[in-house]
Amino acid sequence: MNGQYPLEQLILVRKNQFDQAVKTLEEKKALLAKATQKLNELIKERDVVLQQKREKLTQLRATMDAGSEGTSTGKIQQMKVFLKIVDEKLLEKEKKVKEQQKQVELAQKQVDIATQAMYQAQKDLEKIEIGKVEWEKENQYLIRQKEAIEQDEQGSTTHTTRKREEKRRNPEE
Repeated sequence: MNGQYPLEQLILVRKNQFDQAVKTLEEKKALLAKATQKLNELIKERDVVLQQKREKLTQLRATMDAGSEGTSTGKIQQMKVFLKIVDEKLLEKEKKVKEQQKQVELAQKQVDIATQAMYQAQKDLEKIEIGKVEWEKENQYLIRQKEAIEQDEQGSTTHTTRKREEKRRNPEE
């Protein structure tokens, strides 16, 4: 029996595939973390602009509620123009948030795919390693069986030799 597992090279290939899948998964998780961090930063920026809008709206309402007590139409117009600018800025920030959310979702899908690939590579490696264990058991069984046959043959040969020797010494029997 051959002492070397015939699929040893395949085990190395499967091990390398598993190691590569783990490395890829780690890279994809790092990309997801970066994309999520960027999303959080964009959300904070958007929220700052949203807060500015709310404050300006509150200020405009308070000014309008106060009536014409020393508030000029120009000042109200100026506030409305500022609100338009803030609205445009808010739309821009919201668009960036949505785009980044898509990037996060894409990165999450990549992590999911890499996770599945890693689990599949792990399963493939485990299958071949289980096959190796079974092969080793079978190989040991066959070696023991061959040794038992050789011992039986040796015992039989020894027995036959002794009988011949005994007959030669005692020819009268």
